Amino acid sequence: SQVKRLWRRNGPLAFSGPVEGLGRDSSGSLTCVLAVIILSRSHSDRNVYASAGVLFVHVLVREHFKEEFPPYPKSGDTSDDPITFNTNLKGYPDRPGWLRYIQRTPHSDGVLYGSPTAEHVGKAMVIEITAYNRRTFETARHNLVINIKATEEFPLPYQAEFYIKNMNVEEMLASEVLGDFFGAVKNVWQPEKLNTVNITSALDRGGRVPLPINNLKEGVYVMIGADVPFSSCLREVENPHNQLRCSQEMEPVISCDKKFRAQFHVDWCKITLVDINKVVPVYISRPDPGAGILPDFGEYNPPPESLTSRDYFYDFLVTLAVPSAVALVLFLILGYTMCCRREGVGKRNMQTPAIQLVHHSSIQKSSKELRSMSKNREISWPLSTLPVFNPVSGEVVPPIHPDNYETTSMPLMQTQANLQNQITIPQQRPSG
Repeated sequence: SQVKRLWRRNGPLAFSGPVEGLGRDSSGSLTCVLAVIILSRSHSDRNVYASAGVLFVHVLVREHFKEEFPPYPKSGDTSDDPITFNTNLKGYPDRPGWLRYIQRTPHSDGVLYGSPTAEHVGKAMVIEITAYNRRTFETARHNLVINIKATEEFPLPYQAEFYIKNMNVEEMLASEVLGDFFGAVKNVWQPEKLNTVNITSALDRGGRVPLPINNLKEGVYVMIGADVPFSSCLREVENPHNQLRCSQEMEPVISCDKKFRAQFHVDWCKITLVDINKVVPVYISRPDPGAGILPDFGEYNPPPESLTSRDYFYDFLVTLAVPSAVALVLFLILGYTMCCRREGVGKRNMQTPAIQLVHHSSIQKSSKELRSMSKNREISWPLSTLPVFNPVSGEVVPPIHPDNYETTSMPLMQTQANLQNQITIPQQRPSG
């Protein structure tokens, strides 16, 4: 009962067995959980234990680090300093690849979580935790020693990964929420052993940050392991009808969705069912790194200090003289073709028939005569270009035509009979 109270109050700090095992597990597991919770309050190096293939969670409680910083200037004031944490593997700039960290705001607790693999078994990883007080800019540093051990019954052979759309990763890591999800999965799956393999935020899988509207969540992937095959309800996702609905971006029809819908919105199109017994291991062949010692190539002979002189005349010829000579020859050929090989007007007239020359001359003379006549004529402006008011005085110009005149029958353009100052064209009188 004491462990359960500590679990509910402090959250899942570290746990290496099933959730249901809290009340009935062996004394060793209970002692492990209790030791982790107690050591989390000490100011020395904290030793915690994690199991390969099982979710590890450790909460960095702000209240425990406030004792490291000076109190408020005025006595009686409540200390609510903004505190942020920085975590890294000792001697390295970042954490191990399997360990993640999240803290939403400087006024919330930080959480270290992840699932170690079999290659980390037997290793003790020292995580440096640095707390920053954003009010006083002071720091406090502690070490967290994570001892990774192996378990015989883990990993469990059947694993199902659920995508929950209405949860953030820190909300899912809470013991109450994770226990409710375990209960829903147990009712659907009915296994004897059940444990959390890993929890991953959707942002770590390439998801987008949701808009700050309608209380949208980032989403979280939860991988659950069990010792019995998948139930028929979980197998309904592989139904061709549901696969078709997922391809059309429609929700599939799952009979057990109502057991999750009350609290968890599961995206059944993104569920993944893995049977470890049927997974074919892939071995990547790596090249032999060798001893790391270069072979002996003999004694190194550096170049002499006195360098021999070199004649660059031939290089100058090849680089500048030859291209310049070729360009000059091409320029002369082009100039001869353009200037000395022209036919001329006389040769063109000799090869053109006389009737074409007469027609061309008459057309050219007529064009010149029309241009000269157009320059000398004086006509009035069209009515459409006349202003409707005087631009200087602002008075409205009276209409040109009387009111009783029918303007609809007036042509759009004036004829030569209506033009003022028109030029009289002399008429040629017939002979006789």
